[in-house]
Amino acid sequence: MASVHESLYFNPMLSNGVVHANVFGVRDWVTPHKMALLVLLSELGRAGAQLGLLERRRLNRLLLPLLQGPDMALSRLRKAIEECCPHLAGSVHIRLKLMAEGELKDMEQFFDDLSDSFSGTEPEVHKTSVVGLFLRHMILAYNKLSFSQVYKLYTALQQYFQKDEKKNGADENEMELTNPEELDGKMEKEELDGPLREEEIACSGPLSQKQAEYFLSQQASLLKNDETKALAPASLQKELNNLLKFNPDFAEAHYLSYLNSLRVQDVFSSTHSLLHYFDRLILTGAESKSNGDEGYGRSLRYAALNLAALHCRFGHYQQAELALQEAIRIAQESNDHVCLQHCLSWLYILEQKIFDSCVLLEHSVNKSLHFGLPYLASLGIQSLVQQRAFAGKAANKLMDALKDSDLLHWKHSLSELIDISIAQKTAIWRLYGRSTMALQQAQTLLSMNSLEAVNVGVQQNNTESFAVVLCHLAELHAEQGYFAAASEILKHLKERFPPNSQHAQLWMLFDQKIQFERAMNDGRYHIADSLVAGITALNSIEGVYRKAIVLKAQNQMSEAHKLLQKLLIHCQKIKNTEMVISVLLSIAELYWRSSCHTIALPVLLQALALAREYSLQYLASETVLNLAFSQLILGIPEQALNILHMAIEPVLAHGAVLDKGCAMFLVAKCQVASAASYTPQKKIEALESAILNLNEAKTYFAKVDCKEQLRDVLYFQARLFHTLGKTQERNKCAMLFRQLHQELPAHGVPLINAFK
Repeated sequence: MASVHESLYFNPMLSNGVVHANVFGVRDWVTPHKMALLVLLSELGRAGAQLGLLERRRLNRLLLPLLQGPDMALSRLRKAIEECCPHLAGSVHIRLKLMAEGELKDMEQFFDDLSDSFSGTEPEVHKTSVVGLFLRHMILAYNKLSFSQVYKLYTALQQYFQKDEKKNGADENEMELTNPEELDGKMEKEELDGPLREEEIACSGPLSQKQAEYFLSQQASLLKNDETKALAPASLQKELNNLLKFNPDFAEAHYLSYLNSLRVQDVFSSTHSLLHYFDRLILTGAESKSNGDEGYGRSLRYAALNLAALHCRFGHYQQAELALQEAIRIAQESNDHVCLQHCLSWLYILEQKIFDSCVLLEHSVNKSLHFGLPYLASLGIQSLVQQRAFAGKAANKLMDALKDSDLLHWKHSLSELIDISIAQKTAIWRLYGRSTMALQQAQTLLSMNSLEAVNVGVQQNNTESFAVVLCHLAELHAEQGYFAAASEILKHLKERFPPNSQHAQLWMLFDQKIQFERAMNDGRYHIADSLVAGITALNSIEGVYRKAIVLKAQNQMSEAHKLLQKLLIHCQKIKNTEMVISVLLSIAELYWRSSCHTIALPVLLQALALAREYSLQYLASETVLNLAFSQLILGIPEQALNILHMAIEPVLAHGAVLDKGCAMFLVAKCQVASAASYTPQKKIEALESAILNLNEAKTYFAKVDCKEQLRDVLYFQARLFHTLGKTQERNKCAMLFRQLHQELPAHGVPLINAFK
């Protein structure tokens, strides 16, 4: 305990010119920077009516961030004042120069004169105002200094002023060699109102308690709303360690350290900081003062609950369950219904890892509404909607449930949950294959966030909901062939969510998937294969599936089949229905390429049954197209055309450009195959109609730069033009085909051995 007490009473006056009167008796201490602010306030009072209304308004807006923020260099302070009132900046500089180059008694006289600001019937400063409280704190802190501490403060003031003079001298020498217009620039408002820069905090001394509280609240707000504007994880941790060096029992600093460790997925440091936060909360008695004797128990049960949430986040489900049981036991002993409802929500999350059950979640929603916890109730409703979406419930029922949730959001002004709800709707429409509706919801969220700003000039659009919607938007653009627009969206995502941020994995996965699809379309299988490792690191299921696609494209059928069978068993076990259907379609394609057409039919029928059972309309349409292709191979093109008309409409309305092209190519194949039994005149009409469909398919394939499919379409068109006797058109298609055929590797020209 000796080392703890020594650190508690550590006196920081020996470093950075900071004189600390008493760590626990006074909330502030005197520094040269704060003396410069006192001079500014004194000169502001002297100026009085000489200042114009606009200048006074600018100075008033400047004062609050100066009083709350950390210490800064005199040059930067003077520049900030010059932006508001150049005349006042000169007066402050002269006053500081007289004090720094004068004697110690000049500083003593200055503090004696500060008390006059409160005297008289109409004082210059009210005692209870922000400026008045700051002046009183500084006067009190100065009066409590010993003579040696006063001398050290005076020495620090001289060094503070001399450092600025040396910098000005160096700047003047540079200006003699440089164009003055290049150096003349105004300080932007965001430099003071915005978040603190790393070099500013690093060069400042120890923060006072009020400055520390402002710093912590600002960084916590930035971590929640706009992580890119917060300090880098290493710099923030360095400053937090510096704060804790002066006061190890500063509970809020431990909690911010916990949030900072979560950013970099550091399980050890985050656990350590979280436990220290609740330990300090109990030691300082902050909880017991506000909650009576119940405060200690409250800290303990919420500590266990937060520990359970932390373990669940890192995938330590057994440890999370033990911590949750402890939280439930303490909450039951204390009859804390609010804590019990939070425990019930986390219990559902843990149980969901084992089996799907809506009972706990429905009970949690009802109890949360009963105890007046709209935030928790809304999260429960949205979790219930998500679970039922995966279970295949109708979209109209899910949207009705989300509408009820939105009523709670608007009633209680829960803006964060409004964003989550819209992102949820976007994802649900994507799951059901309604890209148009998903695009509409995504645009709604982007429009809402562009109008809503929070403190310190931060746009509240760096949340997970915003990242999810932007990722869907990038993928939707890429599917329609707008790769430049998708790249711009991903570039914006990279700026908003740097690689070290907690939501960066979202755009990383979508970026890799889009690059993979482009490489596959272009026939560059070696590049696609190199991207598989990155996709697997972010999502193992997606990575294995795409590895099988590459093997299939490289004609390694047996290896692809083994991989797909293993993936199918795994996805069936974890009930990932969407991936199960995609795997079944890939297995069916392997059977076609191996000339096992009859074996592919049961696989396709199984995929169709799953897609219809779980209301996955787009996957159902794609499966029907594959069934039509099977019927074409088996020699019944008329039946294939009949079911094509049933499935092609959703594909053309909501499908990707590549799927649209494949669908139109398949229609043309079926039309040509059916025309064999027609009369000559009707056959010519059917072939001309097939050529028109091939032109449309060619447009789609060209949009996504799918050269292999373009080659097949051109070959097919050349054959049809030859049959119709159109020599000029045939030669043109043949020439384009030859150019592509020389560019692409020669695998033959597969006309009827694969749907895609």
